[in-house]
Amino acid sequence: MTTPPPGLRERKKQATREALREAALRLAVEHGLDQVRVEDIAEAAGVSPRTYNNYFASREQAIVSAVTADRDARIAAAVAARPAGMRLADAVTEAVVEQYTNTGEHEHEALLLITTRPALRNAFLNATADLEPPLAAVITDRLGSVGAHTARVLAASVAAAVRIALEGWLQPTGNAGAAGSSGASGLVVPSGSLPGQLRAALAPLAPAFDGAERRTRP
Repeated sequence: MTTPPPGLRERKKQATREALREAALRLAVEHGLDQVRVEDIAEAAGVSPRTYNNYFASREQAIVSAVTADRDARIAAAVAARPAGMRLADAVTEAVVEQYTNTGEHEHEALLLITTRPALRNAFLNATADLEPPLAAVITDRLGSVGAHTARVLAASVAAAVRIALEGWLQPTGNAGAAGSSGASGLVVPSGSLPGQLRAALAPLAPAFDGAERRTRP
C-alpha cells in the first residue's frame, strides 16, 4: 500500500520544524547553550516565539531534535525493508544499531553539546520514547494477526531497551555506577561500544519477538 505524499500544510509544518531545530543547534554551537533564548531561535528561523512553542517545549528539545529528527521513521523503514524471511528480532536490532551509529555532521555537533549538559542528555534519552509509534506500525504489518496490542508492547520494549543502552553509554563523569541518576551533572563520557550496548540491551527481547512470530505461522 502506497502512502500518499504529504499535503502543502504538512510540508510547511515540516519545513518550520526543520528550520527551528537547525537554528537551535547552530546557535548553541556558535554561542553556547546558556546564551541562546527561545526568542533567538525563533528569530533565526523566521517565526514567532509562539510558533516555536507549538513545535518544541524547550531549547534542549529543539537541539536534540537535530540529532533524533526522522531517526524513528528511518528505523521503522529499515525494519520494513528487511527480507520477509529474516527473523524479526534480528531485523529490529540491525535497524536500531544502524540508525543510532550512522551519524552525520549535525549529530556529532549535538552530541558534543549533549556530553556537557545534563538537560540535553535527559532530553536525548527521553526522545527514545518517540520510536514506539512508527515501530509498532511496522511490527503490526509484519505480524498481522498478532494484533496491535502485542506490537505496541514489543515496540515500547525496544524503546526502553534503547534508552537503557544510551544511559549506559553516556555515563556521568565520576558517577559511572549510577547511569541515569537524576543528580548527575557536568560532563558525561561515552563509554564502550554503542553498537555493543544496543545489542546487549535488545537481546533479552528476542524470545518475545520469536514467540510473536511463531503465533503467526499456520
